[in-house]
Amino acid sequence: MYAKRIIPCLDVKNGRVVKGMSFVNLVDAGDPVESAMQYDRQGADELVFLDITASSDSRAITIDMVEKVANAIFIPFTVGGGIRSVDDFNALLRAGEILLTSMDEDGQKKGYDLALTRAVSERVGIPVIASGGAGALSHFYDAFTEGKADAVLAASLFHFGEIPIPELKRYLHEKNIPVRL
Repeated sequence: MYAKRIIPCLDVKNGRVVKGMSFVNLVDAGDPVESAMQYDRQGADELVFLDITASSDSRAITIDMVEKVANAIFIPFTVGGGIRSVDDFNALLRAGEILLTSMDEDGQKKGYDLALTRAVSERVGIPVIASGGAGALSHFYDAFTEGKADAVLAASLFHFGEIPIPELKRYLHEKNIPVRL
């Protein structure tokens, strides 16, 4: 069985990591390069970088910041933002990248949208990353068991030190979820 993945997410706006609720009321959460290096040291399985205003600003992703982050870490690194068409989405889907974010749950800390995650996971033949709503250790466990996710993504819990990645991995390991320790 493949190990389940723990993925911090860097929501980036104007060169800074930010976090809010449903992508509004954003607060500064740090420097993207420093944050990325911290997650690499903590044992994150991979890292996601989302340029959260690329699409709304009708511009390309901030490639210079992406390069700085990529050069500072040694874990798999995924970049998103600036997807502006169905053709863009279809090309990405065929490539095998589903990051399933429940906008209604994002930043709410009430748990992932398990019904949505399970419905997508059961219908596609590629990995699904649950995103949006983690607020407790049990939410990650639920995403893997009830939601049938292949990976979980979180931001503010990691950015603000509420749940350290090593603690999350130990918890999941104790619950018999296969993770890389």
